[in-house]
Amino acid sequence: MKVLIITYYWPPAGGSGVQRWLKFVKYLQNFDIEPIVYTVDNANYPKEDKTLLHEVPTNIKILKQSIWEPTNLLFWKKKEAQKGDVSNAVNNSFLSFIRGNFFIPDPKIFWVNSSVKFLHQYLKENKVDVVISTGPPHSMHLIAQKLKQKNNIKWIADFRDPWSNLYYNEEFKQLPFAKKKDEKLENSVFKNADCILTVSNSLKKEFDQKAIRVEVITNGFDDEVVTNTLITLDEKFSISYIGLLPKQSNPKLLFKVLSTLCLEDADFKIDLKLNFIGDISEDVKQEIINNSLLENTNFIGYVSHKEAIEYQKKAQVLLLLIPNVAKSEGILTGKLFEYLTAKRPILAMGPETGDLSEILKNTSSGVVVGFDNEAKLTSEIRNLYQQYKTGNLQVNSKNIEQFHRKELTKSLSEIIKNL
Repeated sequence: MKVLIITYYWPPAGGSGVQRWLKFVKYLQNFDIEPIVYTVDNANYPKEDKTLLHEVPTNIKILKQSIWEPTNLLFWKKKEAQKGDVSNAVNNSFLSFIRGNFFIPDPKIFWVNSSVKFLHQYLKENKVDVVISTGPPHSMHLIAQKLKQKNNIKWIADFRDPWSNLYYNEEFKQLPFAKKKDEKLENSVFKNADCILTVSNSLKKEFDQKAIRVEVITNGFDDEVVTNTLITLDEKFSISYIGLLPKQSNPKLLFKVLSTLCLEDADFKIDLKLNFIGDISEDVKQEIINNSLLENTNFIGYVSHKEAIEYQKKAQVLLLLIPNVAKSEGILTGKLFEYLTAKRPILAMGPETGDLSEILKNTSSGVVVGFDNEAKLTSEIRNLYQQYKTGNLQVNSKNIEQFHRKELTKSLSEIIKNL
């Protein structure tokens, strides 16, 4: 059985967007499904991680076509991409307005027609059983939709994030005509896909109102995060955040509480170390300065996936931040599942009910504190610090094997075959 996977993010792309389908592709052949990947030839990836190229199976076919991206002109140039601050990419209000109102659903829309032409010809000459598109960018779904119409082929549309309800869409200041066009495209995808795939139960409930069939396969972790390499924990009481940190996830309450604890306890101030590994919003950095925590903070910047895993494993506490936006109950960051394997306490800030809370409870791996729950946050940090001081700060995660990428790919293979 063969599947054609249409994805914009593919190695050497870095960041979280590439992980999901790189790992599915890695394991699909174990379940008698041959993946064929269609991706871009000259992508303007904000971040690159060339170490991920080693994870691509050498025996699969990868189809590539060039893409023209208006972001080359508007947001950043390729040469500057590695220095770029992705978390602040939508901070220019004029450029965000242009992006939201004239590039619908996203700037990759210019790749749709040429891709459809190329892939339609490929499908005429090569038998494929199922087409799979993954977004964002959601233009990938438009390619798949046209292929389904032209070739009468089964189609799975994978939503790693929502479309019209994506939390940073507010930054685009869409006018009524743009919003209407965006929603029309979205509804067409939901109506015509044979199956919608998504990453959380809350998103499934939302999508069930629009789609014929919705299935959930969460993100997960792979073998590289469960190595038995001896890791020495940080000497300091480190609270580490790994990944992209946009302004919507700015934990103002956390910085306020930490600042207060530093004033109340001189030892806490000496022991505290905040680590931010990845692109961090300028709003977050300013909040750290406002709360006099700069001397307690390390800004590591973007690192490879392998290095990120090392930072996770040696942290005293892992910080997980959910964007403080509407419908945040359904947001499950991909980093969560790697955090689970690090066997370090997870301190999360987000909705106290929802998918994240349920997973942390079922795996005994951490706690979620509400966005405005100052008393609980203070109590949790004090408790973690006390355990650190007595040498008892540890966690015994359980029930996490279900989130191994191989297990998740097995579930995906069943969905594909049942189509």
